[in-house]
Amino acid sequence: MHQWKSAVVSAVVCLLTLAAIPLSAQDSPDAIDAIDNSLLEPLELLEGSIDGPPPPAPPDIISRDDRGGVTLRAIRLSDPLEVDGKLEESAYRRVPSIDGFIQQEPREGEPATERTEVWVFFDKDNVYVAARCWDSHPDRIVANEMRRDNRNIFNNDNFAVILDTFYDRRNGFLFYTNPIGGLYDAQVTDERNTNSDWNTVWDVKTGRFPQGWTVEMMLPFKSLRYKPGTSQIWGINFRRIVRSKNEFSYLTPIAAAFREGGLLKLSQAATLVGIEPPVRSLNLEVKPYATGGVRTDLTDDDPFSNDLDGDAGFDVKYGVTRSLVFDFTYNTDFAQVENDEQQVNLTRFSLFFPEKREFFLEGQGIFNFGGRTTRRGGGGGGQSDMPIMFFSRRIGLDDGYGVPINLGGRLTGRSGKFTVGTLVMQTDDLADTGIPTTNFAVARVKRDILRRSNIGFISTYRSETFDEDIGGSHGSNTLFGVDGNFTFLQNLDINTYWARTWTSGLTEGDTSYMGSVRYGGDRYGAEIQHLKIGESFKPDVGFLRRDDIRKTSAELRFSPRATSIPTVRKFNFEGKYDHVENTRGLVETEQGQLEFRTDLENGDFFRVQYTRNYEYLAEEFEIADDVFLPIGGYDFQNLRYTYRFGPQRPMSGFVSFQHGSFFNGSRKEISYFGRFEMTRQFTLEPRISQNWIDLVQGSFTTTLLRLRADYMFSPRSFIGALLQYNTSNNSFSTNVRFRWEYRPGSDIFIVYSDGRDTTFSGFPQLENRSLVVKVTRLFRL
Repeated sequence: MHQWKSAVVSAVVCLLTLAAIPLSAQDSPDAIDAIDNSLLEPLELLEGSIDGPPPPAPPDIISRDDRGGVTLRAIRLSDPLEVDGKLEESAYRRVPSIDGFIQQEPREGEPATERTEVWVFFDKDNVYVAARCWDSHPDRIVANEMRRDNRNIFNNDNFAVILDTFYDRRNGFLFYTNPIGGLYDAQVTDERNTNSDWNTVWDVKTGRFPQGWTVEMMLPFKSLRYKPGTSQIWGINFRRIVRSKNEFSYLTPIAAAFREGGLLKLSQAATLVGIEPPVRSLNLEVKPYATGGVRTDLTDDDPFSNDLDGDAGFDVKYGVTRSLVFDFTYNTDFAQVENDEQQVNLTRFSLFFPEKREFFLEGQGIFNFGGRTTRRGGGGGGQSDMPIMFFSRRIGLDDGYGVPINLGGRLTGRSGKFTVGTLVMQTDDLADTGIPTTNFAVARVKRDILRRSNIGFISTYRSETFDEDIGGSHGSNTLFGVDGNFTFLQNLDINTYWARTWTSGLTEGDTSYMGSVRYGGDRYGAEIQHLKIGESFKPDVGFLRRDDIRKTSAELRFSPRATSIPTVRKFNFEGKYDHVENTRGLVETEQGQLEFRTDLENGDFFRVQYTRNYEYLAEEFEIADDVFLPIGGYDFQNLRYTYRFGPQRPMSGFVSFQHGSFFNGSRKEISYFGRFEMTRQFTLEPRISQNWIDLVQGSFTTTLLRLRADYMFSPRSFIGALLQYNTSNNSFSTNVRFRWEYRPGSDIFIVYSDGRDTTFSGFPQLENRSLVVKVTRLFRL
């Protein structure tokens, strides 16, 4: 009975959220049908809605103004294009191309040194984007990555398009390719957050000609979300990277201050008119799956070996409107997900591992709160102390145990100026561990204000939380928070939030709040932030690295361009300072860092970092097996040297070395992360990290070895292996994955995994092993 009560509470949270959001007349089904049957508005009636020059009058397809604004006109085709990368259809001869790309790097505002021609077409089902990329030195084209969604595509020569289908100048869909047809797609939220794990159905083919390479992309309307109506205004931009020159160019002027994130700046993008989506039709996707395999687990209380296993389930995606999507999942399975990459943890805080499970990836950026993202790195990811209020890895993973997900639903999308994300999930119990059936609910709403800003709230609910320390579960947990994210001028960002949690039967709850101001110019940069996390603040559907703190941070940067030194593009001088004390005023952490970096024209860089730390341990800290640091304060400092070999090299990557004091002793570390291009289809990516720690209480070493090997049969088929050895947790693991996307959106996976314990001498002892075959089939109705 308690489970059903929890499920009802979860559903009520999400329904109340939706009730608070007024659906615009355009989002009601009746209004959609009426609009879909209306006549296309004359282009001159759209001019008042366009942020840029007026639409080009036929036969012109592009207009520009003296501020750098661009408006394009898409051309309707009566017959579909044959997507083969050859650009041989008559449309390419009849319709003039779009060109005039402008450099962002290395010489901001100057014309691109290599010509790029682009066409935008559409028919009743698809949008087509084609490009002819001229290159005066085609022998220098860098193209060595075909893995789906691998960020190394960015390190190749590449062409990208971003579509702002709601024309809100802040959110969009991003599509990349390179000269060998690699596929990369992503969702962009608020001009800053990129969800590269999002996948949709689309296709691309590339080709070569004596002076360069060509691109043809097919983007189905069903794969996009957009406003209702046949008269559409979208935002659009294109980027071309010529990797041999490290030259970045765009259709519209993009400031060098935006760096690699320039393509995300939809407020600076062009305007696209003339697109006519199909009339309303059933927008339904059903994706069943079936799995079968054999498993061994020798760590279980009741060990088993070579047990046969099989299962089935399905996902459903339904377009409630063209901008709101409902997802439903039953008996969710994640057998195809790659293992987490091992990390060495020499701190007393939790490590962050990003979400990789497909069901949770679409619309992930909607749930970002207070400027914090759930991906490693940007926006405070990785080692940031800022809490993540909703972290989907808390669903289906509990205290290191994988917990089956029975069913779940999610509604994401837009309604007028509102962005909505709601989610309800139920996980099964694990009787042998004490983990109970648990219900989860999340509601997130943001409203666009001003030109590039938003305000919003988030609420999360968890019916029970398993706590291994108390040998059972404590009561339900609820969180509520409000946030504001403001962008002014070109490079000024202000983020703030306030949140509170309540946990029944355990604590009365506590609050957390944050405020930050960041200026990110090309030559100068600065940021200041203050964060407070209460001692009893517990986001049980989120991620919290540390609690009971008040943290103040500051950062200053000076980045002059070396115009008089031919081999150097930019210098970077940066200083950072963090001051962390608990809520009673005791200083726990203080860190100052100075950095000098030199970026070379060939893509290499060299960096030196000096860091001075103070850490206070309020309780004994076991930093390694049987090595305990006593209570007290510790001052230590170190130097780190890093050199990166540019991505245009067949052998690229990072090598670094650091040395200095560490708590009451010393530390040396050497690490290497590289990429070897054996052929265009076969790559090796080794990672080596070795620490030598010498403390008063004892000495120890940590070794982390990782080897990723990938062979790409085609952009939609590959086999990859990930081997990891980590002495800090005495583990050796193997993960081998074969993936064949035999048709867009439908896959066959064959996955082998094993984990071994290296504690004992001799060959590592097997702990668990599995071989799983998974088949999915996408039906689009």
